[in-house]
This record gives sequence, structure tokens and C-alpha cells, in this order.
Amino acid sequence: MSLPVPDTVLTIKRILIVRTDRLGDVVLTLPMLPELRKRYPDAHIAMLLRTYTGEIVIDNPYLDELIWYDADDQLVPFGTMVASLRERKFDAVIVVYPTIRLAWLVFRARIPVRIGTGYRYYSMLFNRRVYEHRKDAKKHEVEYNLRLLQELGCQVNGAPEFHIHISDLQEKEIRGIAETAGIDLGRSYAIIHPGSGGSARDWSTKRFGELADRLHRESKLQVIVTGTESENVKVSEVVRAAHRNAVPLVGKMNLRQFAALIRDAALFVSNSTGPIHVAAAMRTPVIGLYPQHTPMSERRWGPCTSKKRVFVPDRPLECTDCIEQSLPQCNCMDTIEVEDVFMAATQLMNRSILERKGESS
Repeated sequence: MSLPVPDTVLTIKRILIVRTDRLGDVVLTLPMLPELRKRYPDAHIAMLLRTYTGEIVIDNPYLDELIWYDADDQLVPFGTMVASLRERKFDAVIVVYPTIRLAWLVFRARIPVRIGTGYRYYSMLFNRRVYEHRKDAKKHEVEYNLRLLQELGCQVNGAPEFHIHISDLQEKEIRGIAETAGIDLGRSYAIIHPGSGGSARDWSTKRFGELADRLHRESKLQVIVTGTESENVKVSEVVRAAHRNAVPLVGKMNLRQFAALIRDAALFVSNSTGPIHVAAAMRTPVIGLYPQHTPMSERRWGPCTSKKRVFVPDRPLECTDCIEQSLPQCNCMDTIEVEDVFMAATQLMNRSILERKGESS
């Protein structure tokens, strides 16, 4: 049995946004917050997140509360989570990326307005349903997210606004981490992030290494190769391919320290992965390497910034050769040439320098 839905937006005083998946997904949800605050200036706005991705939302000025979906690498027990949400008496919830557990959770929590997709077998648990197939990638993920706000009367205009707060403490911490690794953050540096956490198809470590070598030798940049502990082998392969003209920085930073490092970089280069969205949100020049396949495409997952160049293989959309053969590397992605990426990086960095000079004059 569905719970009653308030007849007027005036009853909406407590709002919950649910986004419990990965880092990039959370970053691309951030533009919802200023729009909600604009429409409901006095509302209590909360987000339900995993602790790992939630780091990037701490101290967001549009948010009143963070609620954790997990603790000590385990999901909070369902009954505990239901009781916690009931206690907070939310008037409305938007489940941005739903699962059956989340849909059942917000239903059992007795939240009167429950907004979510209309295309899942459990969509009956939502009472305001949005009928859009995201896998078709007809829009960007940010556009899909902002579309959900229409169910709460928000009329979205203008460019999306991102906010990631970096404190003086994170600045100090990342400088200490960099110094220990032999990196001088007082000099210009580029970041290469070769992993994607399995969310996309990757440019090869050999190609990344060749690019790192050229950025060091020809652009006179320090090159930092970043990754998680599980990506240590991949990072090491890039450093070797760069003839040691790059410095590895693996598993030494939390998310906000990493964001502080990204913010001041001259360039950020990666596959389609969460950190590229952090870089775009912080106005760092980015180069993205994206597969041509529709569900992973730039159209849906590209970096939201004007300071970007994106490369996509000129290959058939639904090529499955590498998947069928279980190859460690995608041959389609390696049709993207290092020379083209290097030239784009040079142009992008030069343009960014000119823009900064114009802003300071």
C-alpha cells in the first residue's frame, strides 16, 4: 500500500538524496544540491552515501547532513537503516541510482514522496516515477540527475554547479605526502591516472607511459602517476614505460587529499573514472580517454568542463573482440595515438595559462 503524497511543495521541509554507488556517480550528483537549496532555502537537505565516496561531500555548503550507508566496510543492517531514516522524518527522497534494497528501504522508512525510476520491477515502491533509460546515453548523467528534481518543482537553468571543499589541512597533508615521495608541488605537474576500476575500457599502460615521458621531457612537467593499492601493478607499468620519468603515488591519499593534489595540477589525464570528474569539477584541464560503446560513452560520462579534450576510438560501436577473447587490453582503445593526445595536452595547458592570465589582469 502506497503512503500518501503531499499535495503541495510547501510541505517539503526535509529532503534526502540517495547515491550509494561510486565516486564519479556521486560527483555528478553534486549539482542537484544547489538547485534544491535554491528551491527550498530553509529545508533540511541530507545525502545517504557510502563512507568512501562521502569524503568528497564533506563540508558541502548546500548540505545539512551526511548519513552513512556502511560502517567498517559492511552495509548498515537493514532494520537499523530503516529506523534511522524513520527517526529523521524526511518528507521526500530522491533515489538517484536505485537498487531493490534502496527502494524497499525508503518505502519501509515511510517517506511520503519517493522519487525514482519507473523502469525497474520494484518501481512500484516509488510513487513519483521518472521514465528514462539511462543506458541509452541520450543525455549526460548530470542531466539525468537534474531531471529528477522536476518532481519537486525545481526548474533548472544554467550550467551545473559543483562544489568540493578542500581545507587548509588537506593542503598541508598533500604537500607532506608529495614531499615524502620526492615531488615538489611548487613546480608544475601533470597527473596520469591509468586505472578505471573496471568501469570502462582502458588505454594501455604502454601508451600512458609514452605520454608521461613526453610530458616530462618536452613540456618540462613533473608527472605523477596515481592509483589505488589494487592498481599498483598498473601504475608501476606506466612508470617503467615512461623510463622512470614519472613518480608513482599509490594508496597514500584519502579522497580529499587526492582532490587537493588534482586541484593544482596543470593537467589530469585518465580513462573514464571517478577522479576525472573530480578534476573537471575543480576546473583542472582534463584529457579523457573513452570507449566508443554507448553505455560507457562520453555523451553520458564525459567530464563536465570546458577545459577538456576527449578521445574516442574510431571503431564500431558494439565491437566485442577484446571481451570475447578475454584480452587484458582493449585494442580499440589503443588506436588512440600518443602523438594526438600529447598535442592536445599542450594546447589545453597553453589555453589554460592564457585564461588564468586574463582572469588575473
